[in-house]
Amino acid sequence: MLKLRNTKQKEVLEEEYKTQKGLFTSEDLFTEAQKKDKSIGIATVYRFLKDKKNKNQIFSYTCDRKIVYSNKESSHCHYVCERTGKVIHFTLNNLDFLKEIKSKIPGPINSFQIEIKGTCENCKNK
Repeated sequence: MLKLRNTKQKEVLEEEYKTQKGLFTSEDLFTEAQKKDKSIGIATVYRFLKDKKNKNQIFSYTCDRKIVYSNKESSHCHYVCERTGKVIHFTLNNLDFLKEIKSKIPGPINSFQIEIKGTCENCKNK
């Protein structure tokens, strides 16, 4: 298990991590932590997030070729326009489709990420 060098740094990161709403990046957490403790480096933030992930205390997703994090169990869905590359985030209100695949998955589902690709209406009408 990873150890952070300075307990004060870990306390600041923990405090900032808990205040994050929705999705955030390692850079977001770094920027906020730096406001409270200038000695925190980006490598410390990466170690902190990796430790959280190893303990299943954080969720990570790929969004726009970046890793984003959430401190709440959630799902991440995208519609990607294949012409422009524009990413539109959306939420699924009904997860009944997961019942169909449950028997094929060797464990519980904590979160998921879906990426749907197509041509958006704006591009299709041009």
